[in-house]
Amino acid sequence: MAQKPIVVVGSINMDLVVRAAHIPAAGETILGSGFSMHPGGKGANQAVAVARLGWPVEMIGMLGRVGEHPDAMGAELRTGLANSGVGVVGVGTADAPSGVALITVSDSGENSIVVAQGANACLTPEWIEQQSAQLRCAAMVLVQLEIPLETVLRVAEICAEAAVPLMLDPAPARELPDRLYPLISWITPNETEAAFYAGHGMRDPTINAAVVAASLQGRGAAAVAVKLGARGAFLADAEGYAAHVEPFAVHAVDSTAAGDAFNAALAVALASGHTTMEAARFASAAAAISVTRAGAQRSMATMNEVIARMSA
Repeated sequence: MAQKPIVVVGSINMDLVVRAAHIPAAGETILGSGFSMHPGGKGANQAVAVARLGWPVEMIGMLGRVGEHPDAMGAELRTGLANSGVGVVGVGTADAPSGVALITVSDSGENSIVVAQGANACLTPEWIEQQSAQLRCAAMVLVQLEIPLETVLRVAEICAEAAVPLMLDPAPARELPDRLYPLISWITPNETEAAFYAGHGMRDPTINAAVVAASLQGRGAAAVAVKLGARGAFLADAEGYAAHVEPFAVHAVDSTAAGDAFNAALAVALASGHTTMEAARFASAAAAISVTRAGAQRSMATMNEVIARMSA
């Protein structure tokens, strides 16, 4: 039987990346050590990561255009997705520039990101309605918060109507309507987002992942995966299973899109029928591989690489 595709609804950006000794503080100017441009956007990153793992995947998003033609970055981004094995039938164009992310990567591998939404802000509920057949036939739908919140909510409603699991990556963190939580199969905050949803408002190294998970499940989310970076991850599923997953030891070069690698691999493993713990280890291995390489989409691991890393 053919695999149902994973469908990713979200942002498609061009990443403008500067490497520097450290991430500058407010008001500080520093010299960078290099500059590069890579295809990115949380949605596109997750779609490419799914494709790299060998699972069929469709992207629903929005790129920029000038007049009747895609803008230069939009054309490059669409071609990049298609060449990576991502279906792009659900990718439209809007009268706005394609999205851009300004990323600073420190020598330690940490990053700071500012996103200019551009055409991503034009991904409307109306466009989602036109693509609803893809959502209803998906093995799982992945969505993030770099697109309008009303669009995320409509995606969630369609998935709930069709009994399709929905994974929400709540990035960048923002207040969510109460009616959204019960529609979420998996919500996957990182440390910064976990602190936000715990009411701390900023990154907190003392954040208790189990408490955050219980809080999000109390609001209605079925399952939670808190991504803790170098400290691994904490997962709590709908059946009551809860555990910390140890990270794979690697030398981090660039943490950009590590969370996207985790989400994509978690979705692939869950769609394959693996248990929560099995899926968590698989996702952790994929994320660990991604941080050993520079860039976003080009850092994503293949299935063979993940299996090899888990067996090492």
